[in-house]
Amino acid sequence: MMNNEYDITNEISPDEYLEMRKSVGWSVFPVEEAKEGLKHTSFLCCIRDNSKPIAIGRAIWDHGYVVFIADIIVRPEYQHRGLGRIIMNDLLDKIKQTLKPGYRIMISLMAAKGKERFYEKFGFIDRPNETFGSGMHQWIEL
Repeated sequence: MMNNEYDITNEISPDEYLEMRKSVGWSVFPVEEAKEGLKHTSFLCCIRDNSKPIAIGRAIWDHGYVVFIADIIVRPEYQHRGLGRIIMNDLLDKIKQTLKPGYRIMISLMAAKGKERFYEKFGFIDRPNETFGSGMHQWIEL
């Protein structure tokens, strides 16, 4: 439980997940693909309002030193209420709990356009910069 308004869970169904993506204009894909992606999610935080998912974050971990923040989604009608911050803090706390003495974890993400400043508040840095090249990605499909 988060407060009197919302509940925090660590579960979301594939259909709910796809609806969350759709709510912010992101692409959707077959439900079976969403199911597999969620099955292999290492860290998940879902905020619910009367059982309806309104914000979600998920991360994938290789169980070594690499974590990728795959999604931070807040339904448009719930944005600017601090829910994204709650999600990020929850995920970062869960990630930090996996560390052993002397270990380091590199957390990467690809910010949605215009959301870079949000992630800077959590210590993420823009790429490219004087040390690192730009992040890149590629979609493939059959």
